[in-house]
Amino acid sequence: MTTLATTGRVQVLGAPGDRHEEVLTPEALDFVGRLDAAFATRRFDLLTERRRRSALLRSGAPLDFSRATTAVRDDPDWRVARPAPGLTDRRVEITGPPERSTAVNALNSGARVWVADFEDATSPTWENIVQGQLTLIDAIDRRIDFTGPGGEEYRLADEPATIMVRPRGWHLTEKHLVVDDRPVPAALVDFGLYFFHCARRQIDAGSGPYFSLPKLENRYEARLWNDVFLLAQDLLDIPRGTIRASVLIETITAAFEMEEILHELREHSAGLDAGRWDYLFSLIKNFAHRPDFVLPDRATVTMTAPFLRAYTELLVRTCHKRGAHAIGAMAARIPGGDPAAREAALAKVRLDKEREAEDGFDGSWVAHPGLVPVCRSVFTDVLGDRPHQLERTRDDVHVTAEELVAVRRTAGRPTPEGVRDSVAVAVRYYDAWLRGQGAVALNGLLEDAATAEIARVQIWQWLKHRAVDRETVLLLLDEELAALGAAYPWARLEEVRDLFERTALGRELPAFFTTEAYARHLVGRPSVRA
Repeated sequence: MTTLATTGRVQVLGAPGDRHEEVLTPEALDFVGRLDAAFATRRFDLLTERRRRSALLRSGAPLDFSRATTAVRDDPDWRVARPAPGLTDRRVEITGPPERSTAVNALNSGARVWVADFEDATSPTWENIVQGQLTLIDAIDRRIDFTGPGGEEYRLADEPATIMVRPRGWHLTEKHLVVDDRPVPAALVDFGLYFFHCARRQIDAGSGPYFSLPKLENRYEARLWNDVFLLAQDLLDIPRGTIRASVLIETITAAFEMEEILHELREHSAGLDAGRWDYLFSLIKNFAHRPDFVLPDRATVTMTAPFLRAYTELLVRTCHKRGAHAIGAMAARIPGGDPAAREAALAKVRLDKEREAEDGFDGSWVAHPGLVPVCRSVFTDVLGDRPHQLERTRDDVHVTAEELVAVRRTAGRPTPEGVRDSVAVAVRYYDAWLRGQGAVALNGLLEDAATAEIARVQIWQWLKHRAVDRETVLLLLDEELAALGAAYPWARLEEVRDLFERTALGRELPAFFTTEAYARHLVGRPSVRA
């Protein structure tokens, strides 16, 4: 890597790219450096606490609602802030990487909100990260129109969706921005660059700087984000409370602290979102050592499973009790060209969204523009002209700690097809991720890092509890790598094999595949798109 610039505390590493200087200005880097100086140590301490708590769960410690925060949960009076401009009606949201064509399609999709995802839907090459920031600047300035290589035109509509930005999680670092040879937390890079360049732009446009926060595990991590927001607003002389953030409840530990997370963020809160795939990943990861937590094929574990029903109903009750929006889980299906297959896919999505709307969710999110109409239609059937259903406080819902982890009612062994599917998803997603693609269409689903995480932790769990034997997995790995190489001669087969063996077949289960894979394979490498 080559040093490009040094500004204040922050050193920029990596190859220069088109228009990078518009993002990596001395002032923006100084802003990120000030956030790093204030919060990097706290972030490190919270990650240490994550590892300690994870070890406790592996040793058999029970999960329960905290007695230390009983007063927060029992206080009937506190509420989160009123919805900010552009976030009152969120009946359908769409998420995707901050790539130029994806951005135009998402903003024009008819969804009320677009979540620009630097987390699970973006392979964090340096080029992707900086170009993602440029995409957001251009979208807000309405300079995003362009003509694609095939002559297709991308033009922004008159009333595009409201923009939310999902920064990377606290566990990740950005090794192309360093302070004293220490990488800056990736969350502060993604948040800081966007906030510095776009907060005023959004306010002037009648919206605001809005965020979707991933991978939080407890109230202390929400408090850290709240303090980041306070300092960022003060540094740029923006009124406190201008920032709004939805939190993805996509870890099993966060499910036990929903009210506390809302309380920590209350002047900046935009509600809570259900995180379908990462939630399953978190549950499997934390209880992979327990034989009674062995889950069957991913496709058979739907949101109607009792432990997932408990989680989503508690989320709606918690949000509406505090005046916050509750957003349902993502629909990842891709409507195909075959009419019969398309209708079948849309029917499944409709059924899923009908359950959410009837349960009291105020909206839901999708991964493909083709799903926006069905999601919007379902929620409009329930909401009518109302922007939400916050008045449905769901006082009938009473969820216990035992119900949140009642996996035994869904537990089971995988099928041979399910094992192969998990190997195939991990292999094909790893290859795409290594080549700079964070969202990949596979077998009618839009797969991202979260689904790859589920695939590899399920394989690890099945091997540990002898639901499948190692020889079978290795044979499937060979077959899937061969098929991948035949279809894509440029595939990085040896790197994919190494990554799979390290993250799915090792003695210990890594917390995330992205952390080591980023350091070993992506740092200093430009994006390569086939």
